[in-house]
Amino acid sequence: MHIVIVGGGVIGLATAWRALAQGLAVTVVDPEPASRASYASAGMLPPANEQLYDDEPLRRLYLASRDRYPSFVAELEEVSGRSTGHRRDGVLDVALDTVAVADLDRAHRFHKAHGIRTEALTAEECRAYEPRFAPSVRGGLLAPDDGAVDPRRLTAALLAAIERLGGTLVTDRVTDVLIEGRATGVRLAGGGTVTGDRTVLAAGCWTHLLGGLPPGVVPQIRPVKGQILRLRSDGPFLHRTTRGLVGGSAVYLVPRADGELVVGATYEELGYDTTVTAGGLAELLGKARAVLPEVTGLAFAEVSAALRPGSPDDRPLIGATSVPDLLLATGHFRIGVQLCAVTADALAAVLSGGELPEAARPFSPVRGDGGGAG
Repeated sequence: MHIVIVGGGVIGLATAWRALAQGLAVTVVDPEPASRASYASAGMLPPANEQLYDDEPLRRLYLASRDRYPSFVAELEEVSGRSTGHRRDGVLDVALDTVAVADLDRAHRFHKAHGIRTEALTAEECRAYEPRFAPSVRGGLLAPDDGAVDPRRLTAALLAAIERLGGTLVTDRVTDVLIEGRATGVRLAGGGTVTGDRTVLAAGCWTHLLGGLPPGVVPQIRPVKGQILRLRSDGPFLHRTTRGLVGGSAVYLVPRADGELVVGATYEELGYDTTVTAGGLAELLGKARAVLPEVTGLAFAEVSAALRPGSPDDRPLIGATSVPDLLLATGHFRIGVQLCAVTADALAAVLSGGELPEAARPFSPVRGDGGGAG
C-alpha cells in the first residue's frame, strides 16, 4: 500500500511518520517542507482554549491529542534521534484587567469540569513564579502538566523519522490531483506524476486550490494571517510558557532553553498576504510589554508571518472524502500543532485499513454540517 501525502507541514509530516510506522509506503510532496505555518508557530501546548468551551466534539479531540502528546513525542524522539523541544513545566495564564480575571475564572471552572489540573494564583504568587511580570498582573491560572513544543525541532524530527523509516520526500509543487474514478496520485509542476493507492491532502489553506478536484469535494480553506516575533537573551527570560490576557485579547510568550522568546500572534483576515508590518510588530511588542515591561531590552531575532488554515466552521477536516481513496487532513486553524498527534494517529488508522477513531469522526470531510464536503 503506497500513500501519497500532499503537504509537508506538521500535519502532513506527522501523518507520514505514523503511516510509515504502520508498515505503509509513503511519499510526501512539498516544494519546501516545514517552511510555512509550522515553521512560524510558537508551539504552545495549553490545556485548552476558548474555542473548546462550546464545542464538545472539538474538546474531545483536543483532549485526546493532549493525552497522546507525551508518548507521541517520546516515540518520535526515539525513532528520529532528535529532540522536539517538548517541555511540560507548566502554562501560566495571567490577567491584567477585570475582564481577564473573569475569563480565567471561567477557564478554571472548565478545567475542573474536565479533569484538567490547574491552580488559581494571586498576583503575588504569579510574580513569585515569574518575577519579571508587570505590577498590573492581577492574578493567574497555572496548568502544571502542560507546556510547549518547538515546531521547528518537531518538524525536523519528523523529517528524520520519515527518512529512517524509508519514506520518500519529493520537493516539488503539486498542480493537480489525479482522479480516474478514484484518487490515483498527483501531477507535479516540474513534470511527471506521483501515483499511489491513496492520496492525503494536507496542504493547509492551499488544499482547495489544487487542480483536478471535483466541485465540492474540498471546501474553501481560508487563510488567517498571524505575525509572530522572536526575541533573544543570553538565558531564558521566562521560566515557563505564558499567556497574558488584557483588553479582551491575549498574547502568548513561549520561552526556549537557548534564550529565544516567541511572542505571538496577530489575527488578520487578509487573504494570502504574508507581509510583515510595522503595525503587527508594534501590536506584539505592546502586548508583550504589558506583561513583561523589561521585554523591550531583549535582542530582536526574527519576525515572520504565516497563514493558518481555517475551514468554513473553523473545525478540522480529517478522513475520507466522497472521492474514493482521497483523504483530507487540513483546516486545523489555530491548533494544528496541538492536534497533530491525534490527527496523525487517526489518518494512519484509516490508511492501514481501519476505521476513523471515535474522537475524530465528527470531523469527517463528509460530515454534512457546512464544514466539510460531500
